[in-house]
Amino acid sequence: MRDIAVFSGSAHPELAAEVCAHLGVPLSPARISRFANDCLEAQLQANCRERDVFLVQPLVAPVQENLVELLLMCDAARGASAGRITVVMPHYAYARSDKKDAPRISIGGRLVADLLVAAGASRVLAMTLHSPQVHGFFSVPVDHLHALRELAAHFQGNDLSMTTVVSPDLGNAKEAAAFARMLGARVAAGAKQRFADDRVSINSVIGDVTGRDVIVLDDEIAKGSTVLELLERLRELGPRSIRVACTHGLFAAGALKRLSEQPDVLEIVCTNTVPIAPEERTDKLRILSIAPALAEAVRRIHNGESVSALFDPPETA
Repeated sequence: MRDIAVFSGSAHPELAAEVCAHLGVPLSPARISRFANDCLEAQLQANCRERDVFLVQPLVAPVQENLVELLLMCDAARGASAGRITVVMPHYAYARSDKKDAPRISIGGRLVADLLVAAGASRVLAMTLHSPQVHGFFSVPVDHLHALRELAAHFQGNDLSMTTVVSPDLGNAKEAAAFARMLGARVAAGAKQRFADDRVSINSVIGDVTGRDVIVLDDEIAKGSTVLELLERLRELGPRSIRVACTHGLFAAGALKRLSEQPDVLEIVCTNTVPIAPEERTDKLRILSIAPALAEAVRRIHNGESVSALFDPPETA
């Protein structure tokens, strides 16, 4: 592929390298350095002039450092006369700040979107944003992918005749319903009430889970409090088996260990939108790669082709 340059920040260079391998292009070098006064500097060490530049950087911990890196990389590409700058952001952490649900708080999802555009982003490629309205926070085109195809392909190796996909809350029920249709399964949802970032209550589960194989599906798992609360309600209803799946496996504050220690959880499935340190992984964890989907989206964006085909359900055997 000519006239394309892919750069990675510090957040997830392994994913960027995998995307480049699928594209058949080299990962262009970038240098992130720090001045004595703790300010960051980004230098793109390959030609950008009139090229289609893609900057791969999920917003993961440390989120603020990685965000500033990304802003500086956008500015560097713009200053180097890039033809177009596409931010490839597999995980947009500030998407959770999507509404004003308390007095005098900022809507961080919109603010950071404005910052990216101000820094020079011409387009954004994202994966499973926390809520649909975040797409509209950007004043530039956004290609919003999801990982349901990859997750469905993983579970289609199992007997799905008694499967129910369970959303932890009604807000994620639409995605869970789409996933259930891919699997030919039933769908259920928890009635969740959130009191704090790590404190939730699920009073009931709406749908049929008794004696069935349950797949708990969420967009992201951070501290795991929601999933652990849902597991308590599910146990009261007597499912036959439980598996947990999500797109973004953040697994903060020992969440992966706590989930893996649940004896009735057979498997925890996530994608590699965010890096997971090898020492934190467990035997129950399965990590699926979304690099092929991102690479195909990058190829289609570069060639001016439709990205909608990536939303088609996977073919069943």
